[in-house]
Amino acid sequence: MSVPTLEPAARMRRSRTRTRKVSARPALVLSSLKPHQYDLRPTCTSLICPDCKTWCPITGIQAKVQKLVPHHAGTAHEDKAIRCSGSHRRVTVDVTYEAWLRRLETGFAETDGRRSARQHYKPLPAPAKPVAKMTPVPLNAADALTAYGEHLKNCRMAARCDGTRRCADGVQLAALYEQLQRTQPRRDREHQEEARVDALLTRYRVATAGRRTAAEWAKQDEDTVDATKATAKRSGTTVEEANNACRIHPADTVSEFRGPEVPLEPMQISA
Repeated sequence: MSVPTLEPAARMRRSRTRTRKVSARPALVLSSLKPHQYDLRPTCTSLICPDCKTWCPITGIQAKVQKLVPHHAGTAHEDKAIRCSGSHRRVTVDVTYEAWLRRLETGFAETDGRRSARQHYKPLPAPAKPVAKMTPVPLNAADALTAYGEHLKNCRMAARCDGTRRCADGVQLAALYEQLQRTQPRRDREHQEEARVDALLTRYRVATAGRRTAAEWAKQDEDTVDATKATAKRSGTTVEEANNACRIHPADTVSEFRGPEVPLEPMQISA
């Protein structure tokens, strides 16, 4: 009876190898790769193998020839032991550690400043309860007691409140009635004080408005006195007051307030 042989699985990738084998494929140039596709730190110098798309160490980083270590294409201890075609492939290190680190940090700064394209929607608010099904909250102890009595009458018919047992709504109504009954005197005093302050403010506003109205009417009465007297008072002369009076003078007459120096006949003044 033959013993079945176990199929070999992929092994861990060694960081250093002593083989002199070199792949005939063209060398990988680090400057042609993106900064995140290789790592130049001395403790873990590696890159992403273009064939199996996994990280693979670079051996001989301090020697003349750098190449990828021999590795399997699958995951270690899980997939089959299939040698990757990128094993022993030469690597041309033409990028310094400082330049690689600077390019990497620049790329991180650019990507960190970008905004996510994903849209975050706010949760929709729950629909409001219909007005017809809303129960008004009692504002005083009497209303709370009435609501509690109606609840007990309806709830006992449904066999939810019986004897000393009360449902959640009954407990809330009982607690509300007790709170309103305890705080009713204080709230009554607050309401009386508010009513007294409102009455005082109303009386003050009515009195102020009456005085303001009386002052406006007095000012308008002073401004609407006789225009003739107001004009004469401003001019200050009797002649101007008479001239401003609206009177019809007969023909060939002059004002009696003109002085005797005024000539009544035509005069010829020689030069």
